[in-house]
Amino acid sequence: MSDLTLDTLVDDGNYLTERARTENKMILDELERKKKARTMAVPTDDNRVKAKLREIGEPITLFGERAADRRDRLIYVLSQIKAARGDDAMQIDDESDESSEEEEEEFYTEGSVDLLEARRRIADYSLPRAQKRIAQQRLDSKMELGRIVDIRKKVFAEVKKFSNLGSQIGDERPISQVRFAPNNKILATGSWSGSVRLWNVPACTPIRTLRGHSDRVGGVAWHPRATLSQSPDAVNLVSGGGEGTVNLWSLNSEQPISTMSGHEDRVCRVAFHPSGDYVASASFDTTWRLWDVNTSKELLLQEGHSKEVYSVEFQGDGALVASGGLDAIGRIWDLRTGKTAMVLDGHVQAIFAMAFSPNGYQIATGAADDTIRLWDLRALHPLYTIPAHTSNVSDIRFFNANDNFFKYTPPSTDVVMNASDGDTKPRDTPETESTSHDVALEEWKYRSGLFFASSGYDGLVKLWSADDWQLQRTLSTDAGKVMSVDISSDGNMIASGTYNRNFQLFTPDDIL
Repeated sequence: MSDLTLDTLVDDGNYLTERARTENKMILDELERKKKARTMAVPTDDNRVKAKLREIGEPITLFGERAADRRDRLIYVLSQIKAARGDDAMQIDDESDESSEEEEEEFYTEGSVDLLEARRRIADYSLPRAQKRIAQQRLDSKMELGRIVDIRKKVFAEVKKFSNLGSQIGDERPISQVRFAPNNKILATGSWSGSVRLWNVPACTPIRTLRGHSDRVGGVAWHPRATLSQSPDAVNLVSGGGEGTVNLWSLNSEQPISTMSGHEDRVCRVAFHPSGDYVASASFDTTWRLWDVNTSKELLLQEGHSKEVYSVEFQGDGALVASGGLDAIGRIWDLRTGKTAMVLDGHVQAIFAMAFSPNGYQIATGAADDTIRLWDLRALHPLYTIPAHTSNVSDIRFFNANDNFFKYTPPSTDVVMNASDGDTKPRDTPETESTSHDVALEEWKYRSGLFFASSGYDGLVKLWSADDWQLQRTLSTDAGKVMSVDISSDGNMIASGTYNRNFQLFTPDDIL
């Protein structure tokens, strides 16, 4: 008997039993079927899905089956039929289905006059902001490489100093989301108990409990000028509840100023437009909606996802909005035209988190596949995939520096002795002090968007660099699931909300 080597093992076809060959073939066939099923054109309208199921002799609905589950069952049955008949046998049907779908499902809905006016106002608001952002990026592009390296080292050295400041029981049920107020002195927490609570930070003392939801709160968001120039009696906060309503809150009342109804299912994340005039809400009714804050009216009902929509987020300029759903698809919408600017197709499980970078052309998405994906809106393709957590990525937040919190420490004006002739002279002149101020401001503006935080169901908060996507710091919490994370706009605090009803604060060691 010849010696057994890798070459002889490969050449010998008898080392596998017939049963093993059969099992391997079945596995490969099933993988091929699933691959082809993902590319099949299947109706998204529930009535057409039922009609198709009836046509092929399948039950139109099963006990407890939702519309999304019914569509998945149709995909499975059609892929089984296709595999049984062979690819060629179903090719004509696929083409006819696609053509009929294009003819029957492509439609346009006439928008209201209010929506048209809102699109014009959003365009007027976003264009100057985009122009200013691009002008700043052009200045940043001329910065010397050595200067950039120095800023990165300084910023990431500060990021690596973050540690746990403390933990506070925030509610009777899990904390679904945490968000810092624009002045960084108040933290809002939304809970599954249906309440929104306001806390003084870093003292973690309660301010007020806002009660207006009868089911779990899925998201909270601050008005861009809340706690700064916005009146406490005006709209300062928005929240979305499991009962399907969106509430607007002031800071002086425990009851909502206005309740906006329209969603047919649970509301998850909510977001304020940078102008403060509009609110977006994502819902399990497979839509996201745009609301007018001043009139509390629904301006837009946007479809486009085949399953529940979980996350929604505005771009800093205000021109774009992103939506992410349990169908593992993200979409970037142009609010000025209503068209889809980009489809974020890459995750294999539900998208739970989305965050625009302050640079305006990158977006990060986190999903149940435990990864964070970075996308480039200019090139319309993915940039990088981070294997971020060992369980669901629940939230992502970029550091967005607010110029109101820029602090300049003038250099020392001590006199120094000239060793050669014994003369004294000031250490800095007004000209050098002005130069130092400009250099410090340049550094502050450049650090905006230079790092971001992510939270996961593995109980960790992680801090990442936003230019080479490397892990900078891992922060442990006292819970198995971290539901949300946020970074203050002065960069001095990070907050996280957990499944065990707590929220945590993290600060750099030298600020403790």
